[in-house]
Amino acid sequence: MKVADPCGCFPTGRHYPGIAHLLKVRAVGVASELDASAPWIDHPIAFLDVETTGRNAAVDRLVEVAVVIGLRGDVVARHSWLVNPGRPIPAESTAVHGIRDEDVADKPAFPEIVGELLATLAGAIPAAYNAVFDRGFLLAELERAGVRPENPPPAMRREVDWIDPLTFARELYKHEGSRALGDMAALLGIELVNAHRATDDAEAALRVLYALAKDSRVPRAYGSFIQEQRRLLRMQDEARARWRRPS
Repeated sequence: MKVADPCGCFPTGRHYPGIAHLLKVRAVGVASELDASAPWIDHPIAFLDVETTGRNAAVDRLVEVAVVIGLRGDVVARHSWLVNPGRPIPAESTAVHGIRDEDVADKPAFPEIVGELLATLAGAIPAAYNAVFDRGFLLAELERAGVRPENPPPAMRREVDWIDPLTFARELYKHEGSRALGDMAALLGIELVNAHRATDDAEAALRVLYALAKDSRVPRAYGSFIQEQRRLLRMQDEARARWRRPS
């Protein structure tokens, strides 16, 4: 499904000014409360990053979650929580993010911070770098906590796509050796001091997104951006499938 044409045109290409004002822009994957025809940079963007006990959202748990809010190219708010996962943090995970059992021993469990977290995500476009990882952990934790609010934020709704700068980095910088967050930040001149800590990673990823937005190949309208991201994801998934196919 494609973005509806916001110009008031029908498939014939003819313009019908008398009824154009009655037509609403609708696009697959966008948050319905946000104008799909408006520049996505003018909408609040909630950039989420998580640190965990491991890589499997089905069995591992959050130990840190951060949300950095961006609007019109600037960071306007930062929120972070250390979370008691209710289990020991494996040494190999601590080696990545530096969070130890004693750092979270007196911290709240996820159900205790979920209200604040969802309030922070309300009304904003959800986003994450390599979003499938962070989104998977968030939704898994929400499911385990039995959280089903009457008006869930866009980040909690499965029909809403998350913005993922990694998708565009893979396309715009396809000849670079790595498009990992730290490498993209360095390439674009963005400071990332405490890599693999949630707030620092979320803010760096947001700034990478804003830097990528300066490229003319990145759509400006929210709905068009999501549709282009979907197209690129399909192409990238198909390319990976070909690489894995035995010759």
